[in-house]
Amino acid sequence: MSLKEQIIDEMKERVFKANLQLPKWGLVKLTWGNVSEINRDHEIIVIKPSGVDYSTMKKEDMVVTDLDGNIIGENSLRPSSDLATHVELYKNFKGIVSVVHTHSANAVSWAQSGRDLPVYGTTHADAFYGTVPNTRQLTQKEVEEAYELNTGKVIVETFNERSIDAMAVPGVLVNGHGPFTWGSSVTKAIEHSLILDEVCSMAQATENIMINSNELPQYILDKHYYRKHGANAYYGQSKSFSK
Repeated sequence: MSLKEQIIDEMKERVFKANLQLPKWGLVKLTWGNVSEINRDHEIIVIKPSGVDYSTMKKEDMVVTDLDGNIIGENSLRPSSDLATHVELYKNFKGIVSVVHTHSANAVSWAQSGRDLPVYGTTHADAFYGTVPNTRQLTQKEVEEAYELNTGKVIVETFNERSIDAMAVPGVLVNGHGPFTWGSSVTKAIEHSLILDEVCSMAQATENIMINSNELPQYILDKHYYRKHGANAYYGQSKSFSK
């Protein structure tokens, strides 16, 4: 096995296991979700096949493409219909290694509201350094022209127009559609999907009982985000830690 073949095999294993994790966490029903991973050095993307049931899906079913989404290899299954969205995010958010899309109930509910997700507490602040944006709705022309590609473009547009750092806010709500998250690894990307759905649920519950606006102060947001992600982060164990 060549080095590239070994890398592809390892990517397929990670992407396969990550996709299976989504229904285990209650983030996916039927086939409503997909995970991908990119290797920029070897110019490949691995993504879930389109419409394949999680209960029958195999590692070998994962689809390999180039960085433009063209399928590599013969007899491949069709890639996820959201591939073009993933590709657009990879092209514009250079630091990301994995992209996840689900139709998890709480995040979809918030996406359908058309509202950004405010920072109400430290659970949100631990993963998302600020409001999680909700995009504008796609135009009829954008949908008819290239729906999945333009979904990626409207996400990128939202982050660019609002000057949001995609690594600090690793997720988005696509208006009327649902969440996309990403991260520096497949593990981080699917964790962000779980966290986003949870904080959407918490925000809905908060608003049900809240009388006056009670968004988290900036200094607490700073503290919770940077204790995990800052240069002097101290949450968890150091890489040199051993028993």
